[in-house]
Amino acid sequence: MCNDYRLEVDVASIVEDFADLKIKIDFPEGVPNVAPRADIKITDTAPIVRTGINRVSGELVQRRWSWPAPNKKPVYNFRSDGREFTSGRCLILADGFYEFTTPDDPKKKRKDKWLFTRKGAPWFCIAGIWRSNPDIGEAFTMLTMEPGPDIAPYHDRQIAILDRADWADWLDPNVSAKSILKQLPAGSLSVEQVG
Repeated sequence: MCNDYRLEVDVASIVEDFADLKIKIDFPEGVPNVAPRADIKITDTAPIVRTGINRVSGELVQRRWSWPAPNKKPVYNFRSDGREFTSGRCLILADGFYEFTTPDDPKKKRKDKWLFTRKGAPWFCIAGIWRSNPDIGEAFTMLTMEPGPDIAPYHDRQIAILDRADWADWLDPNVSAKSILKQLPAGSLSVEQVG
């Protein structure tokens, strides 16, 4: 599953795109200094947008990716199948994500790394949830689902990539998750081998 993603788009562009969708973004902790990053890995801090206190805006904050499970392993992906998520929804900002496959060549020691990006969009949002943890504070995780046609050749699950028109609805816990979390049509993602 996705354990590495990318965000190289600047915060000003992100805020501008949210404004185009009539989603007001607040910065309760100040405007974050988000440097472009080719690799955001489990336990790293990264920007998310979550529902604001007044529910008419979103809050852009930086939080840790993954919280510890009871067995102390990080919860960085969470199955969405059949769940509604009536609280703690967030948008995870990304412009690419990686999947890894076993190489065809048995002599090759490292897995093949594949970068997925959204065709026709400089960045996108992944459906996530956040929660507070007594050991680490607030953290987020990515939701997963059955793979769509672009991901299926590489993995048997995929992260839940939201259609741009659904970003505001994902921040509203009154909107059914089942109506929002759906596979993208074939050809929505570009893929290239990297690394």
